[in-house]
Amino acid sequence: MIKFISLGAVVLLSSFSVHATESLVKYESHYSVQETADRFESIAKSKGLNVFARIDHQKNAESVGLTLRPTQVIIFGSPKVGTPLMQCAQDMAIDLPQKVLVSKDANQKVWLSYNNPQYLKERHDIKGCDPVITKVTAVLKTLASAAIAQ
Repeated sequence: MIKFISLGAVVLLSSFSVHATESLVKYESHYSVQETADRFESIAKSKGLNVFARIDHQKNAESVGLTLRPTQVIIFGSPKVGTPLMQCAQDMAIDLPQKVLVSKDANQKVWLSYNNPQYLKERHDIKGCDPVITKVTAVLKTLASAAIAQ
């Protein structure tokens, strides 16, 4: 009986892991975390997007005597895009403005990651907003690709 419960727990946790992976879109960058984040922020601003905040988690960790690999989050967006999403599903506001994570992993690779808009569509059961979701998907892909381009 315990074997079946353990197996069930492993299967359940594995399904969460796979789902969580699908919820993020990740791009490898050949630049440092700082340079990748700088490039992303500059490109986002040049496209008319608002950059609301930039959080340096490594710096914050150091301020309390802890260590963390380079990790930055940029919070950005546009009310012209976010508002229609919230009109379709007001709960979407918990995931807006958009965020991009730029981090270095244990293998010294730098990644630029963001929430998959299709995942957010499912998470918030958004109906009737496919054109906006498609636009957000394209904009995020364009911004990320430009930030990591050599």
